[in-house]
Amino acid sequence: MGIRSFTRAALLLAGAASLVTAQTIVSDSGAVVTANEETVAPAAEQVVNAASDANAFQLTDAVLANLTSLQLSNISFFDFSDDSEEAEAVKRGSSCKVMPGDVWWPTKLTWKVFDLLTGGALIETVPIGAVCYPSSGVYNAGKCQTIKDGWALSSTHSQDPTSIMSPLFQGETCMPEDGATSTCKLGGFPSYSVEIRNVAQIQLAINFARNLNLRLVVKNTGHDFLGKSTGAGALSIWTHKLKTLDYMSSIKTTSYTGPAFKLGAGVQVFELYEAANKLGVTAVGGECDGVGVTGGFIAGGGHSPLSSILGLGADQVLSIDVVLPNGRFVTADEKTNTDLFWALRGGGGATFGVVTSMTVKVYPKMKFAGATWTVLSGDANGIPDKTFWAAMYAYWRKFPQYTDLGTYAYSQLFPTGTGYLWIMTPWLVPGMSLVEFKAMIAPLLAEWKTIGFELEPTYFETDNLYDAWTKYFPFEGVARKNARTGSRLFPKSQWDNETFLVAMMDEVKAVVEEGCALIQYNINAAAPKGSVPNSANSHWRDTAWYAIMGAGWDASTAESINRKITSNWMQRLKAFAPGGYGNEGDVMEPDFGPAFFGTNYDRLLQIKKKIDPTDVFWAPTAVGSDRWEIRDQNEWLTLQTGRLCKK
Repeated sequence: MGIRSFTRAALLLAGAASLVTAQTIVSDSGAVVTANEETVAPAAEQVVNAASDANAFQLTDAVLANLTSLQLSNISFFDFSDDSEEAEAVKRGSSCKVMPGDVWWPTKLTWKVFDLLTGGALIETVPIGAVCYPSSGVYNAGKCQTIKDGWALSSTHSQDPTSIMSPLFQGETCMPEDGATSTCKLGGFPSYSVEIRNVAQIQLAINFARNLNLRLVVKNTGHDFLGKSTGAGALSIWTHKLKTLDYMSSIKTTSYTGPAFKLGAGVQVFELYEAANKLGVTAVGGECDGVGVTGGFIAGGGHSPLSSILGLGADQVLSIDVVLPNGRFVTADEKTNTDLFWALRGGGGATFGVVTSMTVKVYPKMKFAGATWTVLSGDANGIPDKTFWAAMYAYWRKFPQYTDLGTYAYSQLFPTGTGYLWIMTPWLVPGMSLVEFKAMIAPLLAEWKTIGFELEPTYFETDNLYDAWTKYFPFEGVARKNARTGSRLFPKSQWDNETFLVAMMDEVKAVVEEGCALIQYNINAAAPKGSVPNSANSHWRDTAWYAIMGAGWDASTAESINRKITSNWMQRLKAFAPGGYGNEGDVMEPDFGPAFFGTNYDRLLQIKKKIDPTDVFWAPTAVGSDRWEIRDQNEWLTLQTGRLCKK
């Protein structure tokens, strides 16, 4: 198709050399140009014949050269990076990212032209809850009720350009329930978002943010427990609409021959599982239906119901298409950009670039067997605490042998005040028949019976993952504003020493008795034989027990509970489990590098410094993030409501 025409003008306008009026640009030559859809065309070149492919339209040097020929000032705002970038970034905003109100913050007309260059993809942020505020200018009682009714649904937030599923981190501003008593404020929401449909839009956004020293965040679904996909004054890259899902019956790489999916960055777990089921194959995805597969899930490693036999999501990747901090679009695989390929598979999201698509392995259809149950303990229910904990210890003791059989046991344990609620949702083993599953757990059930702990599991068997996942996995409620968690990965080696094992179980029990909820997985994620090494947290490889632990609070206990999560519960368990899972970890983890990345952190840090020397990409607990801080925060919980500055 070639370069799209630029009829009169195509760039921006904010320095002293240009004269800007309400809707016009005056170039250095004195020509007056009206800024509209006819004069400023989308800055993209079609480089692939398939126009439906998001990678088809890219920002190229030829496009920029065309823009430069128009002799407009400040065209460099969209340039790819060069050696002077760091000096320019320091000049525009000193050691902090530029915020609204700063002298270097782009003007309204600047944003307008940026919007035109992206083909109308720029969105000025309106918080999702604004429709509930009579003074917001967008009040709508009907839409407000819809938002309230769907507030706990992940889809409510994934379909909005800036809403996130942990409103705690945007400062709980403009909450729908507060419409009648408060004022809607932007808080920690980004100022603008780009609705991404192609690579060129990502390149424009990255170059614009880098050259003007703007804070840049990446949002796919907003399914994030650490505030990584939001930030005050930021420009957000929203990849949710990149829904390409192409099946290849056979693909050959250096290490793999077989079927594969090419997944756009916006493909979610439910979409992947539905597609795989229709094709009669099995794909590795997460537990929660709203998670973006090639977004933060794989970037952070990605545990799965299949992990004990197939490893992590990061172990499935064959190639990655990504836009780098310098604005360039590249592909990384076993032979090309190998350091980047290693880092992007487990090294964390919003760190090394913006992924547009990944190609991942696909497996044959397989059967699944498992069970669910619900137990409510306490004297009133005939299960004294002593009996309940004896049963739990018996279960925990068998974790290594169960993972050796490929098990995935996902359960939730909550203190009730008079006992404990234990929900198995579910215990699942891929590739196992129901007869084999019952034989596997029979010794545990018999042991429980001898101590007075009896239950009747609800058994199931399916011939595919999709049916097991849709029927037996729980609904995940999101958007709680007064709860937070941390996580620990308990290694198999702890089971080798009886004294240490008992001490570990005693400590977990003690933490739960103090009011901590426990979401636990009996899972191992060893690297599959023959897989290409990646940067996923090395602690995953020897794990037998993955635990997410946390609590909620009210206004009077917010500080004390948050301090307890980080400085008490997580630190007490760190002696037994030094690692945690970064995607579901404690945002205040004191030494997050070794905890969330294990032995891979030092190499990841070196790659980060090479690929992104000026930290275009920053997110809490991401590689190298400790070089920066959010200003004006309390010491016990960092939100994304302040200015981002170098330490």
